[in-house]
Parts: sequence; C-alpha cells; structure tokens
Amino acid sequence: MAEEKLELNELGFSLMASDSGKQPGRPANTFERVLQPCLAELVGTTFFVFIGCVSVIENAEAAGRLQPALVHGLAVAVLVACMAEISGSHFNPPFTLAIYLCGGMKLKMVVPYLISQLLGGVIGAAMAKVMTPTGNYAQAQGAAFTVLRSDTQLWGALFGETAMTCLITMVVLLGAVNATSRSPLVPFTVGCTVIICVLAGGDVSGTCLNPARAFGPALMTSYWNYHWVYWVGPMTGGLIAAALVRLLLGDRRTRVILK
Repeated sequence: MAEEKLELNELGFSLMASDSGKQPGRPANTFERVLQPCLAELVGTTFFVFIGCVSVIENAEAAGRLQPALVHGLAVAVLVACMAEISGSHFNPPFTLAIYLCGGMKLKMVVPYLISQLLGGVIGAAMAKVMTPTGNYAQAQGAAFTVLRSDTQLWGALFGETAMTCLITMVVLLGAVNATSRSPLVPFTVGCTVIICVLAGGDVSGTCLNPARAFGPALMTSYWNYHWVYWVGPMTGGLIAAALVRLLLGDRRTRVILK
C-alpha cells in the first residue's frame, strides 16, 4: 500500500482518472517530475485567467452572468482535460492545498505549484490587457472583482466564496483523489460546477473561487478593495472540503477516522 501511494503521489493526483498518458517502461526524469508540472500549472493558469478576464471585460451587457459563467467553466474543462496527465491540472491554490492534505501530492511540490499559479494569474491578466480595448479594460477594472462596494455586502460575499469553493473543491477531491469515487468525467463536472457557481453567486461576490484569478487583475489595475475576501474565502472553503473528505466522505485509505 505504501508503494502504491508513493507512485500516485509522484506528480500529484491527476484530475482525470486515466492512465493512458503513462509510460510504465521508463521512470520520469527530473524535468518530468518537477519542472514540467510547474510549467503546466503556469501555462494552464495563464490561459484560464486570460480567457476569464477577457470574457468579463468584453461581456455583452445583454448576456449578464451567462457569458463569464460559460467561458470560465468551459475553459476549466478544456484545460483540465489537456494537462491533467502533466501536472494534475490544479490551476487554483485551494485545490493544491486540499489535494496535498488528502494525500494527493508531495509537500515539496506545493509551494512551486502555488508560485506557478500566481505567476500565471499575473501573466494572464497582462495578456487580457494587451488584447482588449483601453476603454473596455478601464471600465471593467481589468476584470478585477469590484462587486463588493461596502461592508454591508462583506459577510455574504465571504460566506459565498467559502461555500462555493468548498463545493468545487469537493468535486475535485471526490472525482480525482478519492479512489472509490474517482471518475474520468472530472473535467466536465468541475467545469459545470464553475458555471453553476458563477450563475448562482456572481452578483454576490463575483464568484472568484480562485486567488490566482483575483490576484492577477488586482495587480495589473492596483484595485485592492476587499481583495482579502478572495483569498480568505476560497482558502477556507478548500480547507473545509479537505476536512470533509479526510474525516467523513473519503474511502478507507483517505479517511483518518472511522476506518
């Protein structure tokens, strides 16, 4: 069992339950074990944030929340399907922390993943600035999260970010890490969860669910109002999801109690 877990942890759990990309005859070299996964996280997060920001900046008024919801959800599904066998397709700091806490990756890869994701968020936001017209970019604050305008909205938004990130992180953990519920449909289920959450909570908090998605546009536009909400909420939600899987929902190997 220990040898099996070590093998699964070598690169972290993939968000797709498929071994088709493995090469069993040759052990992974240093580039494939360490550098390539970080590059995949960087590239994947870059394009997720880029596409997401453009969808907000160029959002047609008549579309409302539908356009950003579909774009963010479909972008997640496509990128997870493409890069799952390289890095596990986290692209989100709460996912990385939760996957580590549930035994899905090694501690030494956590910080490099987080750095790659945040750097990808900045690059993606910069690409969105280059692509979009100056007027639209300024009007949308570079797709930074500007929904929160007063303290009266604060606690509802914080709760929403926490609850919705908990939901999507549970989908990731149960679909990709937990052996008894692992499914090849994870790209679809994660993408659909993003769409659902944006449609449900977009007017409450903006439905960030990802500090890397918040950090890039905030840095590019120097818009830091209530920015901490988009760190505290998602990180807390990810930790709650990890606790639920570790304590109650996981299989015998994942659970730490009631085995």
